[in-house]
Amino acid sequence: MIDSAYLRELLRKAHADDPWHGPSTTDVLEGITAAQAAAHPVPGAHSIWEIVLHLAAWCGEVTRRLEGNPPAMPAEGDWPAIGEVSAVAWERAQKHLDATHAHVLENLTRLHDADLDRLGGSLNDRALGTGVTHRTMVEGLLQHAAYHSGQIALLRKVLGR
Repeated sequence: MIDSAYLRELLRKAHADDPWHGPSTTDVLEGITAAQAAAHPVPGAHSIWEIVLHLAAWCGEVTRRLEGNPPAMPAEGDWPAIGEVSAVAWERAQKHLDATHAHVLENLTRLHDADLDRLGGSLNDRALGTGVTHRTMVEGLLQHAAYHSGQIALLRKVLGR
């Protein structure tokens, strides 16, 4: 079984180090301007900024669940609105992602491995990520970050970065 220390290390690497699967989320965001982050270069696809806010929202929700709260949609919604497009707001969005990610890591530090075997919600709802153990939920958060970091990397290419 994967323990909490190993999950923390995988999450840390996926966010801002050198994960096995490719560049970290922080690396794929490097050098992206606010205008590029807000752009929709692929019709019908989310922008880089929207993806960052989505990742932060779900990091926050996973933290809430690890703290013993009942599962819900993220407080700010599944795909939070960008709001103002500026360099300051874009920097704030990235710092928010870093902070929510750090909170997940902090919570994993406080958990015993047995806590990871607790069920998060009684109903199995794939969209909400419920009815699975906390361990599976955190593994899903890793997969979620890798998936969306790949999307960001592709959007960067389309934008010419």
